[in-house]
Amino acid sequence: MEENKVQNYSFSLVKLTMLFFMWGFITCLNDILIPYLKGVFDLSQFEATLVQLAFFFAYFVVSLIYFIVSATFGDPILKIGYKNTISLGLFISAVACFLFFIEADSETPVFAVFLLALFLLGAGFTFLQIAANPLVAMLGTPETASSRLNLSQAFNSLGTTLAPIIGGVLIFDYFLVDGQGASSVRIPYLVLASLLLILFGVIFFAEIPNVNVVDDQKGLDKLGALRHPHLRYGMIGIFCYVGAEVAIGSNLVEYMKNIHSMTELNASKLLTFYWGGAMIGRFMGSISMSKMAMHLKCLCMVLSAVASLVLIFCVIGLSADMTLKQFFTFFFDMKVYYFLFFLVLNFFVFIMAKSLPSRTLGMFAVMNMLLITLMLVMNNEVSLWAILAVGLFNSIMFPNLVTLAIDGLGKYTSQGSSLLVMMILGGAVVPPLQGLLSDSINAHVAFVLPLACYAYLVWYGYVGCKRRKADAED
Repeated sequence: MEENKVQNYSFSLVKLTMLFFMWGFITCLNDILIPYLKGVFDLSQFEATLVQLAFFFAYFVVSLIYFIVSATFGDPILKIGYKNTISLGLFISAVACFLFFIEADSETPVFAVFLLALFLLGAGFTFLQIAANPLVAMLGTPETASSRLNLSQAFNSLGTTLAPIIGGVLIFDYFLVDGQGASSVRIPYLVLASLLLILFGVIFFAEIPNVNVVDDQKGLDKLGALRHPHLRYGMIGIFCYVGAEVAIGSNLVEYMKNIHSMTELNASKLLTFYWGGAMIGRFMGSISMSKMAMHLKCLCMVLSAVASLVLIFCVIGLSADMTLKQFFTFFFDMKVYYFLFFLVLNFFVFIMAKSLPSRTLGMFAVMNMLLITLMLVMNNEVSLWAILAVGLFNSIMFPNLVTLAIDGLGKYTSQGSSLLVMMILGGAVVPPLQGLLSDSINAHVAFVLPLACYAYLVWYGYVGCKRRKADAED
């Protein structure tokens, strides 16, 4: 009986991993929509960035509403279950993609309707974040929860790595009509809507356990999740992590142009290593925190790193339409081999962390502080690749933070998850603050802000994530 239960969990996790890939892929298409819609509607740069605002603001609004409803009337997920919440999120996201298709087919498309579609898409993804992350953590033993979440998040990163090249080809090349026009997003978003509906059917009819579902919530503390200090500290941790990751990614091109006199084209290519590093680290993290034998674990980590690195090289080469000779020239001119050194360092830090989520989080945050400090005190190629290598050590932070923050919440897990998703707001707050520092001082010194964010994560990994005695008794 127990063996069948584990087998069912395995099939459930495969389906949920497909979900993580899809929402990572679609999320990254927003980066392509910004320059595309800017050209279609003749927008200013500020108006074009409303694309990201409409999408990410939905995370904060919907998760805040969810928490208010949970605190006032009882937790909705405890009533309808995790699987049904995920299905609802997929359906809303599919409707949003169909709205893209309908509006793009209009003779006079309206930019505000695209923003509404993006808000709906973000709302659907909020339900996925609230339900899918804790569900993946709960479908199996607590000891390997971080391993499962890292694997799912790795496929999310795989989606974000592939989306720019696939989406760019479809929207800017294959389906582009008459040089410009909203119609070229019709077919891509129709396909995405169809895939989301198929995934909705797969999840809805799948035998995914509805853990923690209760019909009667009497006696439950409506603000029960907030009674746990490790969750409250984890909320700040999510804010700091997302804020630091997005702030660095948003300011890297400007930093490379101003400090290293790099062209925007080459800077954009190197940015792939920052975001792709998160994918490499998550695949390695999933293996590192599994229950494999050490020798097999090391072998699989090396193989996953090599495969992921090859994929990143292919994405860079294909997106820039580079020949093999041009790629090798780029590899040596840009001193990409420095990244390999930091990748090896990442591997050894994983080994030293001994598969413990809290220790891994703390050590990776320390490494990011050292890498940013190295970038601040030097102005050569080593400092450039040091800041790009931060992506490698960002990798396990989100899944490990979620795992540590919801540990022991029991019936309050989904409520706690909504609070964590709400704190993704850090991605909308920290980058502008770093931008202000960059304008008032310079792009180099402005990186002290994410340095402070990682300092908090060091504390959380070693101290703040520990469950208090009252938590354990509860």
